[in-house]
Formats: sequence, C-alpha cells, structure tokens
Amino acid sequence: MIATGSRIRQIGWALVLALCLGLLLALTFKVNAVKSDVRLTERRIIAAQQEKLMLETEFQTRASQQQLANWNAVEFGYGPPRADQYLESERQLAALGTPRGLDAPSPVRVALNRPIPEEEGLFSEWLADDESAAARTDRPARRELAATDLAQRLTRPVGAVTAVSEVAR
Repeated sequence: MIATGSRIRQIGWALVLALCLGLLLALTFKVNAVKSDVRLTERRIIAAQQEKLMLETEFQTRASQQQLANWNAVEFGYGPPRADQYLESERQLAALGTPRGLDAPSPVRVALNRPIPEEEGLFSEWLADDESAAARTDRPARRELAATDLAQRLTRPVGAVTAVSEVAR
C-alpha cells in the first residue's frame, strides 16, 4: 500500500505542476495582451501630441497670416485679388506687355543640339600637350587656334549638328 500512496502522490504532484504551468501560460498571455494595449495607447498618445503640435503650428501660422493681412491692408494698401483681375489665357497676359518698337527686329530663337565629341571634354585643356598650353598663354596664337578650331567645327558634316531656329512674329 505504500507503493500505491506514493504513486497517487506522484500523480497529484504532476497534476499540480501541470495546473501551475497552465496558469503560468495563461498569465503570460494576459501580460502580453496588456503590454500590447499599453503600446497601442502610447502610440495614440504620441499621435495625439503630434497632432496637437501641428494644430498649434497651424494656429500660429494663421494668426501671423491675419497679422500680415492687417499690415498689408493698413500700411501698404494691399488687398486680396478680385475676380476681374484674373486672366483667362496667355494672350491676355501678353496684351498687358509693351509692344515692340517700330524699328525693333523680330526676336530669333535658336536651339542647338550638338553632341560633344570625345576630344572636347571638360578637362581637355588640362590634358592637352605643351604646344597647346603655350598657345593658350599667347593671345595671338590662341586666336589662331580658336579660328582653326572654329573652321574645323564648321567643316563637320551637317548631320552632326542639329539646329532649329524660329522667328517670332
């Protein structure tokens, strides 16, 4: 009978231990749920504080805008635009400008799209040999170099340079 009592006692302790582990597990879940609620509440508090700060800033901005409007009205005589001051098109805006003089030439608009050759780069002057460095320091020689360079550019095929010009009327 001693063996049976001992066996019942072991089973009792195992049941108590299982019950304690179950309660510990339930308590852990409850603690995590409360922590989650606390974090959610903290996030709501932070969001409310940020919204409050934004509203305070908005209030101060609008108050300063009202002050600026008062200064503009009293000191400078400015007012908000009226409906008759708005323009419907670019033509109405152009009509407000001054016309060109009688002997003024028509404006010419030019757009040039030319790819830069490999030898003409940002650092090409620095990387050139000593003869071209001497030519850059000597003004007459520099003009001759620029003239030959211009002549070379002008003799390039027409396909390399795409130019569009338009005369405004």
